Amino acid sequence: MTEINASPETSMTPDRIRSADRQSPASRKASVARASRQGRVRSNPVPGTVVPARRDILGLDICDFGWADALAFAEERATMPFGQSIIVFANTDNANLMMRDADYRAALSRQTVLPEDRGIDLAARLLHGQRFRARLTGADFVPALLTYIGKPMRIALVGGHAASLKKAAEMLSRHAPWHSILPIADDTFDLGQSDAIMARVGVANVDILLVSMDSPAQEKWIDRHVGPGHARLVLGVGHLFETLCGETQSARPSTRKFGLGWLSLPLRSASRMRDSGPVNPLFLYHLLRYKFSGAKTGRTRQEMAKAGSL
Repeated sequence: MTEINASPETSMTPDRIRSADRQSPASRKASVARASRQGRVRSNPVPGTVVPARRDILGLDICDFGWADALAFAEERATMPFGQSIIVFANTDNANLMMRDADYRAALSRQTVLPEDRGIDLAARLLHGQRFRARLTGADFVPALLTYIGKPMRIALVGGHAASLKKAAEMLSRHAPWHSILPIADDTFDLGQSDAIMARVGVANVDILLVSMDSPAQEKWIDRHVGPGHARLVLGVGHLFETLCGETQSARPSTRKFGLGWLSLPLRSASRMRDSGPVNPLFLYHLLRYKFSGAKTGRTRQEMAKAGSL
């Protein structure tokens, strides 16, 4: 297993996952143990509950974790005996969507949001004088988390087109074979079937649920249809399933059947293409307008959502 670095440069890329798959489960666990002893990954980085710091980005609280604390936080929430936590990832595209979609913003405010791309990092620097401690993409975070959690988990997968769902399940099973990976449904089901899909998740008695859809449909769908009986930890992972299979978003249909009235994101390969070019001009406009409006100074701690817990 490629060792996990608790730093913004950590990248559990699909190529690294494929390389790790050639090693035995014992070797992968030993790698995590070595990283722990060397201080890169700690199995219990802080005593008791891991409480994230939050940064106000365009009126939304985004958690400021280092890699070690982010993994420990997710593991803690996945193994709790009650309750549910929802983790999603913020980038410049869904931040722009949030600025014109009040329902989407409300859904995000009830979820634990992690910073994903360079634009969100720039926003933290501009608004708060300091970047986030780590940029945590779903494609990096989920494989690292599955390796980090040593206790066998039952993990359900919902979303992606049929071929990528199956391939992603197989790849994650090889990557962390001590977990049970359960592909439940691809993303071709109608909105009216959502409760039936989640009933299947409930019957499967899973610990972790991975939902792979476009934004804002993904976060809205989780907010409306996923409840505490479905999993202890829910992650909205965007196009993780296609990314793991080496596919791009262009392989996905341009529209979906959920009937939520949302638009597909531009065709690009997850957040890495956002990090290779200029920051989205519309996002910069929203960011500068927010900074000089003084809106963030009026928000109090009492107004901040207690994200991610039901």
